[in-house]
Amino acid sequence: MSTPPANSNLDATAAALGMGGELATEKDDAAYRQRMERRKQVQAQRVGERTIEKGLVLVNTGQGKGKTTAALGLALRTLGHGGRVAVVQFIKGAWQPGEAKALQSFGDQLQWHALGEGFTWETQDRERDRQLVAEAWQQSLVYLRDPAVQLVLLDEINVALKLGYLPVEDVLTGVDERPELTHVVLTGRGAPQALIERADLVTEMSLVKHPFREQGVKAQLGIEF
Repeated sequence: MSTPPANSNLDATAAALGMGGELATEKDDAAYRQRMERRKQVQAQRVGERTIEKGLVLVNTGQGKGKTTAALGLALRTLGHGGRVAVVQFIKGAWQPGEAKALQSFGDQLQWHALGEGFTWETQDRERDRQLVAEAWQQSLVYLRDPAVQLVLLDEINVALKLGYLPVEDVLTGVDERPELTHVVLTGRGAPQALIERADLVTEMSLVKHPFREQGVKAQLGIEF
């Protein structure tokens, strides 16, 4: 387990100093600058204390939209820095999303495998779904073990776990086989608690409004795929 920052009280100090702007209580410019200068100093100390570099386990889950989109933003960031990325899609895969087309320009830097055949109500075949998940997981292990790959994106794997098609113990073991600096992102609703506990960063997307549900708007090119 990683050692916590030497002075975690700095986090509380930073929160107390705030973000500035109209949120600050100071009304005159001199007092405001003094607060922001102190905030700058505290932030520099906080950043200076963080010296650990490691491959992270990131989980994007929740009922809201944007889990895969956020993960692909990390993929684009990694590709932009010249790193190699592998994307393995579980469950969905019956269509080619716009991201896959756009990222083709990176050539061999990116490996993309869409190994699902759609949602369960479309496939209507549990054994076939289970077989495809098993194949996707074996492909995932190839990339998780490859030190040349900086980021592995396991898209909708949380759904495969939730449906019982893949044991969470196998995923945790596979994730731990990564080289020291390899990052892995696992997306999908219903991430199991064991995975959340193992992760370094967990983001839960909350659904507030959705045009499909409230307005009857269909899935549209450029928004959903």
